[in-house]
Amino acid sequence: MKVRLLPALALAIAGLAHAQINVGVTLSATGPAASLGIPEKNTFDLLPTTIAGEKINWIVLDDASDTTRAVTNTRRLITENKVDVVVGSTITPNSLAMVDVVADAEVPMISMAASARIVDPANPKTRWVFKTPQSDSLMADAIAVHMKANGVQTMGYIGFADAYGDGWLGEIKRSAQTAGIKVVAEEKYNRNDPSVTGQVLKLVAANPDAILIGAAGTPGATPQKELVARNYKGKIYQTHGVANPDFLRVVGKDGNGTILPSGPMLVYEQLPDTNPIKNVAREYITAYEKRFGTRSTFGGHAYDTYLLLNATIPQALKKGKPGTKEFRTALRDALETANVVATHGVFVMTPNDHNGLDNRARVMVRIDNGKWTLVK
Repeated sequence: MKVRLLPALALAIAGLAHAQINVGVTLSATGPAASLGIPEKNTFDLLPTTIAGEKINWIVLDDASDTTRAVTNTRRLITENKVDVVVGSTITPNSLAMVDVVADAEVPMISMAASARIVDPANPKTRWVFKTPQSDSLMADAIAVHMKANGVQTMGYIGFADAYGDGWLGEIKRSAQTAGIKVVAEEKYNRNDPSVTGQVLKLVAANPDAILIGAAGTPGATPQKELVARNYKGKIYQTHGVANPDFLRVVGKDGNGTILPSGPMLVYEQLPDTNPIKNVAREYITAYEKRFGTRSTFGGHAYDTYLLLNATIPQALKKGKPGTKEFRTALRDALETANVVATHGVFVMTPNDHNGLDNRARVMVRIDNGKWTLVK
């Protein structure tokens, strides 16, 4: 016997089925990017379960640092979980692959990966995409300025053979040219390569004043340790992709003296009290370290997605109910005008800038005996 529901009752039950805001997250908790994804996953475990009085359902999936799986997770979150917003992924290749999926479904997305290409305004599909990490372009400029100020005239580069590494190579070439620094050698390697001896030998033979490693997480230690083993005497730079404790553990004493740009939250204790980011970073890091141990800038990127949603969901609720196209569109619109003080900087989003960070979102740090030191 079939039971037929009155239209009004059916609508009421449908409304109860989505009486919450579904936030779908795909991140790299396993695979080569696990040292980045784990602190992100930990951070989502810390987050409140309500915003503006509405229940938040955080649905967190692992994409294992794999692009295909990130896309599969995104489709599943949209079609099966009916999410109102997608967060992720941890790394650039995965996030770039997700852009088409969220754009076609018209679901807003907040990436936790670095490449400026993720929010390239020249791509109409990025209308639905935002991101929390500092773009490689912003950080490349900081590296080039530091190099020039410290007498670097020639540099070499070794980075991932993927979208992250390619993006960094393009940006550092641009920044180096502006600074009058010549790139004399370029090499690539895969995230899971156990050895980069051949590439490093070519770099050392070119004898540049400095070498930038365009990598993220623990795989960034592979060329660093090889450069030290080959007695390279120039300056070694890394990207903000290695600003986590697992990199320090793996690189060990071979990391001493390395310079990199980072979000200010990494060294918030060393910031002046007038810095608006300091209190926000302190609040997050205190809670994170109490439960999970040493801080990671990647956890901060996850927390900053929450801060953006906490600021914009109340605005979206005025124009639509969770689970509707109206709510998703209103949330996208609200994100595009967000002005939020966060752990990594101050987000001032605009229609042409879906990252919204400026120079307040970067500091230069040095590794000294396994610790991060603010370069003043």
